[in-house]
Amino acid sequence: MATHLIKLAVGIRDVEHLEEVQRTRAAERENLAVRRAFTRHKPVRPDVVGNSLNWVIQGVIRCRQRLIGFEQELDAEGRRYCLFLLDPELVGVIPTQRGPFQGWRYLSPEVAPPDLTTGADGELPSDEMLKELRSLGLI
Repeated sequence: MATHLIKLAVGIRDVEHLEEVQRTRAAERENLAVRRAFTRHKPVRPDVVGNSLNWVIQGVIRCRQRLIGFEQELDAEGRRYCLFLLDPELVGVIPTQRGPFQGWRYLSPEVAPPDLTTGADGELPSDEMLKELRSLGLI
């Protein structure tokens, strides 16, 4: 069974800010084809690669990225850390509240939020519209 991951986007305001930060860091490494996210411990379950890393922004799961793989490196003090290798595409998901946690967690497909779909005009729903739909119990 496929398993996803979930991680807090600390210091990130919104999905656009996450994309901007990732793009800037990728340009510094001169590799725009892969995005990277830092974490202390590498997941041990092999079924997460090829699935998604879901991002919690401001207490809400807002988007996901396909997980390509992992790299392990040493920091300046010689401690091992892990880098998630991610597809550059950020896919919007139906905003879902999520309480605080540290690091990353496994996320089963049954509780992972579904992707947002575009409307008839080809646009994704705005944050205000999503809040209204949630208040009406439609999502």
